[in-house]
Amino acid sequence: MKALHELGEAVATQRRRLKLKQQRVAELAGITPESLSRFERGRCAEFGARKLLSVLAILHMEVSFVPAGHAGTLDELRKERQQS
Repeated sequence: MKALHELGEAVATQRRRLKLKQQRVAELAGITPESLSRFERGRCAEFGARKLLSVLAILHMEVSFVPAGHAGTLDELRKERQQS
């Protein structure tokens, strides 16, 4: 992922896939629903590591580190997952 808004979009997609409401995820993560909403919509300039890791844990997601240029775009990753 190259931008914070892509990460927010991935979080929103997973949250919907799990059929969880923003209110519930925010409550469990210890953040405000407005903060989560802004993050998912790409409307925040930054989203702290603690907040991000809390949200990801609730959504059964994790962060992986790869060398720059080897990750692909979010659209490429989605297409790859749909094919498998």
